[in-house]
Amino acid sequence: MQTLTITRPDDWHLHLRDGPAMKDALAHTSAVFARAIVMPNLKPPVTRTDQARAYRERIVSALAPGHRFEPLMTLYLTDATSAAEIRLARDSGLVHGVKLYPAGATTNSESGVTGLDRCDPALQAMQELDLALLVHGETTDPAVDVFDRERAFIDTVLIPLRRRFPALRIVFEHITTRDAVQYVGEADDRLAATITAHHLRYNRNALFVGPDGRNGIRPHAYCLPVIKREEHRQALLRAATGGSPKFFLGTDSAPHPVREKESACGCAGCFTAPVALSMYAECFEQAGALERLEAFASFHGADFYRLPRNRERITLQRSPWQPPSELPFGAERVAPLGAGENFAWKIAN
Repeated sequence: MQTLTITRPDDWHLHLRDGPAMKDALAHTSAVFARAIVMPNLKPPVTRTDQARAYRERIVSALAPGHRFEPLMTLYLTDATSAAEIRLARDSGLVHGVKLYPAGATTNSESGVTGLDRCDPALQAMQELDLALLVHGETTDPAVDVFDRERAFIDTVLIPLRRRFPALRIVFEHITTRDAVQYVGEADDRLAATITAHHLRYNRNALFVGPDGRNGIRPHAYCLPVIKREEHRQALLRAATGGSPKFFLGTDSAPHPVREKESACGCAGCFTAPVALSMYAECFEQAGALERLEAFASFHGADFYRLPRNRERITLQRSPWQPPSELPFGAERVAPLGAGENFAWKIAN
């Protein structure tokens, strides 16, 4: 197969940032994806519907000429989020989910939830209005090993949450473990999960060994949840390529300036927007399931969010290429994950 044409995909988990750099980050997504769930963890976070509307307007204004793209907005859940704000969000038609960041779990999560029981009014309203909860599924208990935080989150947060709000639709975002794959697979159809391209392509060796085989810290592969063992990557690959509508594409593309990634305390996040669809295609092909990429990338997420499937088509062609080492990011530079590596598939012009 030399070309692959699929329904234009959506990205169900995306960070665009804000300000001058947003235009550069956005262009890589809007060139490929028709829609994206846009994360609200700005500084300050997007906690209100009027802020989400204003952010959406800034995104639309920053679109490159000729790009057709719809940002799907979210609110940032806090201890103080009210049921009234949830109703405003639902009535707006612009907000498609509310994001749960346990306080301190990842980038710009300082304003996140300190105790989920404090959010009961908001969660009850979300359940009644059928507005999805999008969860960063890691416990922040310092006693839990960083590689075990997703598994602990299932036991201590997700299971009790779903017992208390059984009709709440939940997206378990960027899952990274076979534990999460099993839990989502066995749950009812009100729980789904996104899977990133980098968690499908890499195991945790990528944090310490470069594509050239040299050892050393690889800050651009550092993300949260952190990349896991090979056994977990294999479980994710089986889930993504298995055809289940519970699993769908969410890149979690998260750009940071090179100087911040390559600092003494490099921040978490992988910028994958320029390479994500190529990564997914390669992983699906290696699994012998290239024919299932379209459903994973273009159908399952839209169906879960109860949105119409896209009608446009996009073509990938077999054409070896390497991502550049750096790209513009406002006044700074950003390094795409996979820079210098060989990729078999690229978007056809």
